Amino acid sequence: MSSFAPFTKVALRVARQAGALLQAASRERIDVSYKGVRNLVTNVDRASEALIVRTLLRHFPKHRIVAEEGHGADAGASPHSRYCWLIDPLDGTTNYTHRFPFYCVSIALAVDDVVQLGVVYDPIRRECFSAEAGAGAQLNGQPITVSSRTRLQNSLLVTGFSYDIQTNPDNNLNHFAKLTLTAQAVRRTGSAALDLCYVAAGRSDGFWEMHLKPWDTAAGSLIVTEAGGRVSRFSGKPCAIDAPDILATNGRIHPAMVRILTAQKVPRR
Repeated sequence: MSSFAPFTKVALRVARQAGALLQAASRERIDVSYKGVRNLVTNVDRASEALIVRTLLRHFPKHRIVAEEGHGADAGASPHSRYCWLIDPLDGTTNYTHRFPFYCVSIALAVDDVVQLGVVYDPIRRECFSAEAGAGAQLNGQPITVSSRTRLQNSLLVTGFSYDIQTNPDNNLNHFAKLTLTAQAVRRTGSAALDLCYVAAGRSDGFWEMHLKPWDTAAGSLIVTEAGGRVSRFSGKPCAIDAPDILATNGRIHPAMVRILTAQKVPRR
């Protein structure tokens, strides 16, 4: 048994509990409010997050909590703890409010700012992706690995766009255009955490996105690397937990994607 097994056991259980909450609530009226022009939050996000935070602090009362909707920051956890949970209680809120079946719960534990375990649960398909540092990645308890595809031209990629796409010129549209013209196909699904897990499971070959938060990527990034993939900045440099951009691939197509993502625009004459 690994030293993180007790933490993983709790994370797996509460991720499934939160997923069940999401499923039950999806059959009821969903109250939607906005954190920005397009950035949604629902009563279900808050309820899921409260359940996760309450459970984690019951088991690990001295751990820090960083959660998308802000629960846990002042819940009595030590601000100096080496252990920090990163929680997205509903990744894919826009999908959820439209009842588009692609969303998940994402939970990660970082120790000294290095992610040591990650759990991503898809309640629609009852798929639970998980990883511990140095122990490989799993889907419902079975090992998973990234794809073996070597050519970008034959690769299926996934990406996403930030909520400020209409006002921020640094909006990923240029990368989307270039990679759509290079890869076999590009998908935009609406859940970064699941996108990363699909790379880990070999269902897609690469993922890139900008302007994400640590709770979006912490669990999925570890799952990719433990499945044999590679995670970096667009530049190919190491990807810190709070990096403003992320590239995750099977490793084989990574250099080709770095070249495209870092290519300078050619000025018009």
